[in-house]
Amino acid sequence: MFKTRLLSGIVLVILAIGFIILGGDILLAVIGLISLIGMYELYRVLKIEKSVIGIIGYLAAIVYFLNIRFAFIPDILMLVFAFLILLLFAYVFSYPKYDAKQVMTVFFGLFYVAGMLSYVYQIRMLENGKYLAFLVFICSWGCDTCAYCVGKLIGKHKMSPILSPKKSVEGAFGGVIGAALLAALYAFIFRNAMSLSTVEIWIIAGITAVAALISMVGDLAASAIKRNYDIKDYGTLIPGHGGILDRFDSMIITAPIIFYLALYAMQ
Repeated sequence: MFKTRLLSGIVLVILAIGFIILGGDILLAVIGLISLIGMYELYRVLKIEKSVIGIIGYLAAIVYFLNIRFAFIPDILMLVFAFLILLLFAYVFSYPKYDAKQVMTVFFGLFYVAGMLSYVYQIRMLENGKYLAFLVFICSWGCDTCAYCVGKLIGKHKMSPILSPKKSVEGAFGGVIGAALLAALYAFIFRNAMSLSTVEIWIIAGITAVAALISMVGDLAASAIKRNYDIKDYGTLIPGHGGILDRFDSMIITAPIIFYLALYAMQ
C-alpha cells in the first residue's frame, strides 16, 4: 500500500510540474477536467452523479471555465443566477424526484470544486505565476507531510478528536511552520528568476503559512462530508490516495487564498 501510494504521489508531482510549466490552455483544460471529476465524486455521495441536476452542474462548470478563457459573460453573477434558476426548474418540474439537499449539493459543488480549483490556473496567469503556482502544492502537500511527521514525533493534543482523531495541535503547528520554511527555501532558490528581494521571500513564506493553516480546514471539511455519509474515500482514481477530492481536498481551499494574498501582498 505504501509503495503504491508513494509511486502515485511521484507521478502526481511530475504531472503537476509539467502542466504548471506548460500553463495556458493546457493547464486550464486539465484543471477543468479535474474539477469535473471532483464534482462527479461529490455528487456520487448523494447519488446524483448521473442525474439531470448533476448534468446541469457539469454544464455550469464547463461554461465557467470557458468564460475564464474567453470572458464572454460580462458579469459572473449572471452565470450563478442562471445556474440556480435551472436547478430550481429541474427541482420543481421533477418533484419529488430530488430533495432540497441534493439540489443544494449540486449548487455548492460548482463553487467548492470548480470555482476554487480554477485559481490554480489564475495564479499561473499572474506575474511570476509559473513560480507562484507551485506554492499551492508546497502549501498543501508540504503542510500535510510536515504535519504528519511532527504529529508522529511529538503529537499529544488532539486538534479535532471526533472528526480526525489522528491529527494533533503539534502536528498542525509543524505543518504550518514546515510549509512556510519550504516556501522560503523555494523562493530563495528561484529569487533571481522571480526578481525577489529578501523581504518578498519572507512575504511568500508568510503567504504560505496563512494558506497552510487554512488548508487544514479544507482537509477536515472533506473528511466531515465523508463521515456524514459514512464513506471511506470519494473515489479510486488515484491508487493509494483515493479520488480527486481525497488528494486535492486541502488544495481546493488553498488555491484562492494564495491567489488573493499573492495578488495584493506582492504588488
